[in-house]
Amino acid sequence: MAERAAIVTGASSGIGLAIARVLGEEGHAVTMAARRPEKLESAVKGLADEGFDVQAVPANVADEAEVKKVVDAHRDRYGRLDVLVNNAGVGIGSVVGETQTKHLDMQLDINLRQIVLFYREALPMLLEAGKGPGGALVVNTSSISGKRAEGWLAVYSATKHGVVGWTEAMNKELGKQGIKNTALCPAFVDTPMTEFVKGQVPADEMITPQDIAESVRYLLRTSPACVVPEIMFMRPGDSL
Repeated sequence: MAERAAIVTGASSGIGLAIARVLGEEGHAVTMAARRPEKLESAVKGLADEGFDVQAVPANVADEAEVKKVVDAHRDRYGRLDVLVNNAGVGIGSVVGETQTKHLDMQLDINLRQIVLFYREALPMLLEAGKGPGGALVVNTSSISGKRAEGWLAVYSATKHGVVGWTEAMNKELGKQGIKNTALCPAFVDTPMTEFVKGQVPADEMITPQDIAESVRYLLRTSPACVVPEIMFMRPGDSL
């Protein structure tokens, strides 16, 4: 059994990969999950070559059986779960009158529903870790759109508001059992997901994945008496 272990979804690039690296640096074995096997294997190999204890579990987290597969594979290899990072997400813009049902369902399933499923499936391991001196931590990637709704991204904004609300509820439900929960709410981050806006906001003016990952390092180092329910990341000059 690993001394400390974590699961990170959406871990093949961007925020998820940066967080996986920080967790490795902080002494965690990491199960890395993402939808595209080839991209995930490349990311995992890169961290493994640096000496980190990582495993790849390709999964479409919109599928309940795939969520269970990730948690089961993690339990089989590492036997414990100290940190769960629900980072997988998708954003599809449209005006409300042109919203396609498949895009609505995809965002609800990946941005919100799968987080609930991961909590449910991972809860026994999280509760066990919660009994220890450091407790357990769950990090849920929301968005600044989860604090400030965007019209063209209405469905995305609604799901990310849901992530913030879910995180708040989990602190009330699980906090006394040693499980701390934090929602990360970043503005534009330089990742493949923000390619659509890089004509208006240059990549070098965006928040970096490392900026987000360093917040997880901070959360790992806070005392059991300190809960940080959400963190917002904004570009200079921006406001809610």
